Amino acid sequence: MRVPEFKIMSDPVHGFVSVPHGLLYDLVQTPEVQRLRRIRQLGVGYLVFPGAEHSRFGHALGAMALTRDALRELMDKGTPISHDEIEGTMAAALLHDVGHGPFSHTLERDLIPGFAHEDMSRVVMDRLRERFPGRLDLAIKIFDNAYERPFFHQLISSQIDMDRLDYLRRDAFYTGVSEGVVGVNRIIKTMLVSPVEGGPDSRIAIQAKGAYAVENFIVARRLMYWQVYLHRAVIAGDHILRSIFRRVRVLGSDAPDASPNLMFFLQRDVDPTQIADPDVYRHYCDLDDTDILVSLKTWKHAADPILADLSRRFIDRDFLRVEFKSEETSVAEQDQLREATENWMRQRSLLVPETNLPDPSYYLTFGHSSHEAYVPKGMQIAIVDRAGDLHELSEIPEMTAIAALSVPITKHYVFAPKDLTYPSGSSI
Repeated sequence: MRVPEFKIMSDPVHGFVSVPHGLLYDLVQTPEVQRLRRIRQLGVGYLVFPGAEHSRFGHALGAMALTRDALRELMDKGTPISHDEIEGTMAAALLHDVGHGPFSHTLERDLIPGFAHEDMSRVVMDRLRERFPGRLDLAIKIFDNAYERPFFHQLISSQIDMDRLDYLRRDAFYTGVSEGVVGVNRIIKTMLVSPVEGGPDSRIAIQAKGAYAVENFIVARRLMYWQVYLHRAVIAGDHILRSIFRRVRVLGSDAPDASPNLMFFLQRDVDPTQIADPDVYRHYCDLDDTDILVSLKTWKHAADPILADLSRRFIDRDFLRVEFKSEETSVAEQDQLREATENWMRQRSLLVPETNLPDPSYYLTFGHSSHEAYVPKGMQIAIVDRAGDLHELSEIPEMTAIAALSVPITKHYVFAPKDLTYPSGSSI
């Protein structure tokens, strides 16, 4: 009996995903990739959208599956692609997010200040290369955009890559936000390489008949950011977690013990230049959402009133309020809100033990959220017309919405207790 060449996995978003036996299946089975099962794709988004329990693991498989579909389409349109290039590009897609920490983007810079998960993904790939000698060299070149055929990297990282195509469709599915649904198949079916031979000057382009699907993709991306990724309750959950971590750092050795992997980062200053250090790497790769939740359940019984209150608020989903504003909060209003927050904390005995005074910075933040759906510079989206000429997406006359979607939008907000009142007695 012939052994199947693929491992079939059922995915609710893309249907059946075929994982080829050999390097790709071996990578899926590594502890580093399996760890992604324990990291939620949308961070604290599951506390806002009940169905958003999906993991980075599903996204990694989905991005790899879409990469395979795209490569087949490019080959059907006449671009020569070798087996090694297929395997290397799919491996790069599978591993592109393997460096994510717990709750995905939420805590990225709170564990290691100045850190980006892409840097850790690269370190993980180097470690995996030691276990698979000579088999990940091409994948890493593609990931680094150091391969002589740059269109492979564009499938992994660009303004219309397989990462974005998967996460928009996947996140829309699991959150139930239908505005995020993207015509992924249409976009992939209209992809090609220009020039078709795929040399050093090649790039991914979209046939003109796929332009509307691309426009819909960019519109969906903007809607998903404001309705899901930057939802006010998601921002509130993010701030509570960050306040908790800051409080633990301030407490230092007086902080209650929790997950050893988490405390490794909270009780020392780790900077981005140290992420390849064996000790840092080991603790990071053992860290996932479970460590955070177990620690919060421990800390909600802490003697420190602020740590206990903030931890309970996250576990019980008793969030503070995020109020969006059309402009920055004035200095005078900030002062009023700080005084009101101090009074609110005194009423609840939420005082910092070391000073016996309230510190409003744990419960009050003035911030902003920004998003730019499409950037008409750098690695632009190219549309190829019937004559074979390339045009930047916003240059297409029918793409009237693209100009508006290229303008960055910034929303200012205040993160504060829900029942806060001004010193004058008026409600906020």
